[in-house]
Amino acid sequence: MDEYIERFLNYIYRKNSQSEKTIEAYRRDLYQFKDYLQSQSIDSFEQVDRLLMLNYVVSIRILKDGTQAKDSTIARKLSSIRSFFRYLNEYVGMNVSPLQTLPSMNKKKNIPEFLFVSEIKEFLNTYDVQDLTQLRDKTMFTLLYACGLRVSELTQLTWKNISLNQRYIRVIGKGNKERIVPFFKGFEKQLKQYKESYWQKKSKCDSVFISNHGNTLTSRGVQYLMQKHADDIGMNMKIHPHMFRHSFATHLLDNGADIRVVQELLGHSSLSTTQIYTHVSMNRLKEAYSQAHPLEQIRKSD
Repeated sequence: MDEYIERFLNYIYRKNSQSEKTIEAYRRDLYQFKDYLQSQSIDSFEQVDRLLMLNYVVSIRILKDGTQAKDSTIARKLSSIRSFFRYLNEYVGMNVSPLQTLPSMNKKKNIPEFLFVSEIKEFLNTYDVQDLTQLRDKTMFTLLYACGLRVSELTQLTWKNISLNQRYIRVIGKGNKERIVPFFKGFEKQLKQYKESYWQKKSKCDSVFISNHGNTLTSRGVQYLMQKHADDIGMNMKIHPHMFRHSFATHLLDNGADIRVVQELLGHSSLSTTQIYTHVSMNRLKEAYSQAHPLEQIRKSD
């Protein structure tokens, strides 16, 4: 059973993104499933049937602390197992499809959390750039929003990936996919100021954004600095780096950017991933319509 799982993981690694995180997620799901089968005295995937799968879903529904697993978590686990059995059918010749008639648990697409433009401005404009550490933080979070970066892409950024003259950055995203993202005119001056006044004096590595000790800032460190500043200026909300990426996409679409351009800037391989941001914009359009259109006002007064 282990051999089949490892063969499948190698197949997925070659065929898809070559992402270690993706492979590890598949590995956890499949070995958890295998452990359950063995606890039921099942020693072959060919013995798995629909009833066994239903019992497995029940077994993973209740977590160790007594709470229930989210539907999205169960859906992901079943998706991993479904892909695995398709592989067994197609490449191993194993004639078994225990999930074929199992009802799918469609994951809800949560509307991304984002900040309004006024909130972004409040966050970025309340740094004292005479303090070099605050200059670093303002530069870092401005770039995060200006280019819609994932926090991992931000922490992995090096100066060789930034063109100050041409005003763009070269981003290495998920699956080592490369994309070019421009930034706004004038920001190159802030980047240059940060580099000359802070980075060149402290740096012990090639990373653009470094700690006061000169080492690469971690994702957790970026999160800490973001929340600390939000607390310091009285924003009274939990924020995280991905909110700036969500805000980047939402604000571009709100201002008329083509969704395929936004897809390219975000580095999404599928347009459907980007389309979730149109739901945010549509909700705001409906809200504005409801507040402003005369016929809507007449309806409310009836």
